[in-house]
Amino acid sequence: MGNQKISDKLQQVYDRLFKEYGPQHWWPASEPFEVVAGAILTQSTAWTNVEKALSNLKAAGKLTPAGLRSLSYKELAELIYPCGYYHVKARRLKAFAEWLSEKYRDDLDRLFENDFESLRKQLLGVYGIGEETADSIILYAGNKPAFVIDAYTRRIVDRLGLTPQEKSYTGYQKIFTSNLPADARLFNEYHALLVRHGKESCRKRPVCQSCCLRGLPCPSLPDVNP
Repeated sequence: MGNQKISDKLQQVYDRLFKEYGPQHWWPASEPFEVVAGAILTQSTAWTNVEKALSNLKAAGKLTPAGLRSLSYKELAELIYPCGYYHVKARRLKAFAEWLSEKYRDDLDRLFENDFESLRKQLLGVYGIGEETADSIILYAGNKPAFVIDAYTRRIVDRLGLTPQEKSYTGYQKIFTSNLPADARLFNEYHALLVRHGKESCRKRPVCQSCCLRGLPCPSLPDVNP
């Protein structure tokens, strides 16, 4: 499929999803550091569990870099218990808080002044931050155009016949970054809509009859195409 056809199909998908679900208002957080903490906590868990963990941190007055550093690993793990893998995630949160202090004196604005490539490289060098988490931080806290790739996005891309030759995080990401304008607002809304659609319709066992993308070819599911 040529680049123009991919661009057209991606625009069709976006238009249909937006018409079906409307704006998603992501990321649900009151300030950038809460977004960062949420991006780390949401690894391998549902957002409802992350909300409970964030609420615990807020109630304890510890949802700041300094607040996280003031806690022992055990104390922090107890506060974030609802999000699962709490011992591992406690280490990751503290690692980020310590790194932010050492490099930027807890100033996220200074961190996000870096150009995209430098920012992403630095984040990937922090313990426990992988590509999806780094891009979530860049997009939702830094308001820079990083397209986040997650399991929902991969599933929908595959079913629409857009699977990249290189089935890596970068390969899937290039489907969007090479065929859409580099716009943080667009990437924010598009990713949020894909997650919404992956939860409601394009599930592991898809609900194709009510799918708003019905009519766009899904080569992996030929029996449901009109």
